Amino acid sequence: MKRISLLFVLLASILSLQAADYSDFYKNLPVALQQPATVHIPDNTVRLTDFGAIGDGITLATDAFRQAFDKLEQMGGGRLIVPEGVWLTGPISMRSNTELHLDDNAIIMMSPDKRLFVNPKKPNSRCLSGITAENCENIAITGHGTIDGNNKGWGYAKKGKMSDEEWKILKESGGYITDDGKLWYAWKMANGLPDIAPTPQKQEKMRADLIRIYNCKRVLLKDITVQNSPRFHVHPYYCEDMIIDGIKVRCPWNRQNGDGIDLTDCHRVLLVNSSVDVGDDGICLKSDPPKPGLISGNEDFLIERCKVNHAHGGVVMGSNTSSGMRRIVARHCTFTRTDTGLRMKSGIGRGGRTEQVYFSDIMMADIAHEAVVVHCDYADMAPGDTKSNFLSPGYVESFTKEQRQWTPEFQDITISNIVCRGAKTAIKASGLTGLNCVHDIRLNNCTFVYTHTATDIHEPTAKLTLKDVTLTKE
Repeated sequence: MKRISLLFVLLASILSLQAADYSDFYKNLPVALQQPATVHIPDNTVRLTDFGAIGDGITLATDAFRQAFDKLEQMGGGRLIVPEGVWLTGPISMRSNTELHLDDNAIIMMSPDKRLFVNPKKPNSRCLSGITAENCENIAITGHGTIDGNNKGWGYAKKGKMSDEEWKILKESGGYITDDGKLWYAWKMANGLPDIAPTPQKQEKMRADLIRIYNCKRVLLKDITVQNSPRFHVHPYYCEDMIIDGIKVRCPWNRQNGDGIDLTDCHRVLLVNSSVDVGDDGICLKSDPPKPGLISGNEDFLIERCKVNHAHGGVVMGSNTSSGMRRIVARHCTFTRTDTGLRMKSGIGRGGRTEQVYFSDIMMADIAHEAVVVHCDYADMAPGDTKSNFLSPGYVESFTKEQRQWTPEFQDITISNIVCRGAKTAIKASGLTGLNCVHDIRLNNCTFVYTHTATDIHEPTAKLTLKDVTLTKE
């Protein structure tokens, strides 16, 4: 009887996964969006423990994950259940038509042994991600369990972003501190595990995303908690028909390069009911130059009912926008204690055109810098570089013809019904001299309470229209 009941519950959950209806989100939109197709997972089930895995936080489960997905692939697809326990593992590779389901009290923990993640095909390049799906269809990661990137042995930290106690604990874990005492690298750690590169700086560049989904169709991420990634936490790349619903993404606020959800060159994406609390950009849209055989640009995005706390930006477009952003809607979201609220950033050599972008009904509080910021002078900086990421407003220099091909153009953007209580600057915008980078940006029916500056708009290079916008100094 118990076995029959268990099978009934599993079947019901699978059917509910396939039958989820998100059509209500697509009502009353400011622009017509194509809705993502839903995931369909075959009605087969295996458990990680069927393949000898032990959830004791010590025994490696890498082979068990591989065997489980091999078995599901042989069966034509299905669900892998990860039960309660702490499952230590190396990289996990998913297959088409499979679902990774974490029970409520399950933790998938990435091993601290960096050697497990070295890419055998490119041993000196970026490591393998914790969980990868590549060139797949019908992929789902679900359940109320946790996926932990165990990032303590990766990357770098800035002393200026840490308390004295945090810095002390970091030093006690081992690591390398630069001569000026400002940067710490995870290098020669006290746990005795070997490093995988000849210098701490080169090893830092090998950090990988925790979940990387590449060139996949019909993807569902639902209810999971994703935390402590060595690099970006959730990174779909060249994906079509993606639904992200009710996930939690988090890491310490001072974690460098710890982006939350980064969506690069994806089509038909629904991101709803999710929360992000990270050390870099919260929800970020990126776009690279076109590549043969792959889709390009971000198209038909709906971001709704999401909360972002402690991030560099709430919703961010850029810095890479090369293939453009088209038909993007973000509404009914909350940003608190982020560095910026809505941020559009790019630079010569990595820019592209935005079209039909709508931000509305976003509530913000305690924003450290700008509530809304647009700029086209962004540049990546190496760890420890003392130069600013930002050039002076209107800055321009002699760029090559190839670089100018990828000029940012933030335009056709409507920002409405925004309320922000507490930002250093309400609105900031600047473009590049001689280039039409920032224009046709409309702010309607917004209220900003600022502490220092109402607007900082470089009018020769940035054209914004403000209508029924209230600016009040705190």
